[in-house]
Amino acid sequence: MTALPGGTWTLGDSTITRFGYGAMQLAGPWVMGPPGDHDGALAVLREAVDAGITHIDTSAAYGPRVTNELIREALHPYPGRLLIATKVGANRDAQGGWPTARRPEDLRKQVHENLESLGVETLDLVNMRMGNAEGHESGSLAEAFETLVELQREGLIRHLGVSNVTAEQVAEAQSIAPIVCVQNMYNLAYRDDDDLIDRLAADGVAYVPFFPLGGFTPLQSATLSGVADRLGATPVAVALAWLLQRSPNILLIPGTSSAAHLRENIAGAGLSLSEQDVAELNSIGR
Repeated sequence: MTALPGGTWTLGDSTITRFGYGAMQLAGPWVMGPPGDHDGALAVLREAVDAGITHIDTSAAYGPRVTNELIREALHPYPGRLLIATKVGANRDAQGGWPTARRPEDLRKQVHENLESLGVETLDLVNMRMGNAEGHESGSLAEAFETLVELQREGLIRHLGVSNVTAEQVAEAQSIAPIVCVQNMYNLAYRDDDDLIDRLAADGVAYVPFFPLGGFTPLQSATLSGVADRLGATPVAVALAWLLQRSPNILLIPGTSSAAHLRENIAGAGLSLSEQDVAELNSIGR
């Protein structure tokens, strides 16, 4: 595992690679329906595990159920060292939207959908997704999070995390039960969580940035391109390497539907950035 960029992180009772894989892009366009290349999707998942990745991020809402079922087909029975993280708190509608679904009965249904589609009796990690498709929203997460705590006590969930949350919601969740990670939007150009990342690192809690490369709007910056050109690397490589060097508690889950692109991401994230490189890159999001 330590051969991958960034080494490892202890997440609850599991030691996982800081370089993980996000399965969202394996579903069809706009994360709806099956992949255009079914066999290719299976190959990417197997390539990830063969490369030593031990952290895969997914959700029954992707497809819906498509990415979970691909993971099960490609990797079940799962290697003992593999941690599969999923999330609950939203459904999909016929238009491809992400309507919130956080009533206790909704969350119980989603947890059981993840159990069934992944083919497991206990989910390794479940993130409670708050906010909406536009971003996080203020407000209490207590009722929703307490429902997941109950499911954890029932033995259906090993570890808990929160996603798309404010710093206040993170603190509220921690006052209810231990969390092992926070999954929020964060990248070179979007750095609202800088202070939160540092606090979580001090607490031994992982931070998992989604859209580490900008999501549906890829990162574009003259500064990023300039650093990449100077290093003879791609902007993607520089952006991933910056995240790994930003803080030891940051775990990466870049997604791709291509095995070749996965290998490129792994190689790129191992790029070594100088203090000058980091200083220039830090100027992008501030």
